[in-house]
Parts: sequence; structure tokens; C-alpha cells
Amino acid sequence: MSFTLKGRLVLVGAGKMGGAMLEGWLRAGLAADRVVILDPSPPPEIASLLDRHGIARNPAIDSIADAEIVLIAVKPQIIDDVLPTVAPLRSSKPLILSVAAGKTIATFERYFGKDAAVIRSIPNTPAAVGRGITAMAANANVSLRQLAHAKSLLSAVGEVVTVPDESQIDAVTAVSGSGPAYVFYLTECLAAAGARMGLAPDLAMQLARATVAGAGELMRVTGADAATLRQNVTSPKGTTYAALQVLMAQDGLPRLMDEAVEAATRRSRELAS
Repeated sequence: MSFTLKGRLVLVGAGKMGGAMLEGWLRAGLAADRVVILDPSPPPEIASLLDRHGIARNPAIDSIADAEIVLIAVKPQIIDDVLPTVAPLRSSKPLILSVAAGKTIATFERYFGKDAAVIRSIPNTPAAVGRGITAMAANANVSLRQLAHAKSLLSAVGEVVTVPDESQIDAVTAVSGSGPAYVFYLTECLAAAGARMGLAPDLAMQLARATVAGAGELMRVTGADAATLRQNVTSPKGTTYAALQVLMAQDGLPRLMDEAVEAATRRSRELAS
């Protein structure tokens, strides 16, 4: 890790997201004796990881006197049941770092105090394979040191960006949080279209999966912007050009994507209210 903890990192919830982050931290060299896990039933593979590294699990809350960072990684529907049980950790004045979707900074301030340092973040599902991207927004109590710590921790599962205002988290959710589902559905549609053109369904899906995955990796590895890569593969009056005339039409993909992202942004605001 790019920093050393003076106190403890308390991970509340060691499911898919919390577990993926924990594995990333350990690979990056975070000392296992600096970590405490609060989760009544972590998945078997995470429980095995905890045992292998001798990581403390579910100690009494009042025995954790040196919480430096409390990372909340539980499902949003149970968060109001979980937070009262960990609220006593506020006595250590830790950084509260949330990866719980739809829960605002104000939610955590209610339990940890208006003076609590709180960062709300939105990772996405590719974090499970270290290819995620996480956006984070901080309240005014977060120090530059704490902001750097949060970025280092979240970098264990992919890229990290900051937004200047929490209100932008809803749009982030609509683009990157929900975005993997759009890509998966695009893959489904591409495969289905190939099958309608006469390809065997299994072959069509294999082609679609490899094409989507390869295109994403090409963007990542080259660093080129998407428009340039699109232009590079589009020959004048060729097959790609013909297809793009449909996708880029006034009633094509841009309109549908605008409507989809707007709907997701609106729903994110509703869930956070």
C-alpha cells in the first residue's frame, strides 16, 4: 500500500465487494494485523482468506479503540440495521468510507456525527476482477491525508476518480455503476442479431463476447479515445460505416443512451432521498 495505517482498518461487510477489496489490499502489502472484519457470515472463500492471514473477525465493538478507517461495504437495504451497531467506533474519529449504493453522506453523519469525516463512493462490478472504476465524494471534514488513504484503498480494485460535489454521484451511478449492465445487454443484442443473420447462437455469443471484451481491452491498453478507435475501424462506405448509419441516426443509440442514463440518474436520486 502507498501508506501505513497507524490504527485499524475496520471492514464492515466482507461480501463480493468488500472481499474483493480485502484481497486487493493484502496483495498490495497491507499488514493483516491492521485489519478487522465485521461480518457475521462472510463467503467461504473470504473466511478461508481471513483464517490464512489471521485477520481479526467480529471482535466486540468496544474492544476496537483505534479505528482509523471504517469502510462500509454492506447491502444498502440492511445499512440502517448495521450502522447503529458500529456507531460506537465514532469515538476514534475515523474516516468513514462507504461503498454502499444509494446511501448519502448525510446517512453516515446521522450515526457518526456531523463532525465525522465521510466519503461516499460508487464502485462498479468489474472491481471483482480488478478492472473497476470508483468515483468518490467527500464531506468538508475529510482531510487531504484521509482523501489520499481512501484513494489508495479503492485503487486496489481499479481506477479512482473524485467528483467535486455529492450531487454528481447520481450521474456517476448511471454511467459507471449501472454501465456494465448496458455493456452486457449490448453483448446479448449483438449475439442475437448475429443469430438472426444465420450464425449458430453459441458461435454468435462467442463472437460477441470476445468482440466486446477485446474492444474494451484495446481502449484500456492504448489509452486512445473511443471516437478515434471507432474512426480507425470505419472504412468509408464499408460494412462498419453501413452499421453506424443506423446506430448514429437521430433515433438511434445516442437517443436511447441519453434516455437510459437519465432514467438511471433519476432513480438514483429517488433511492437516495
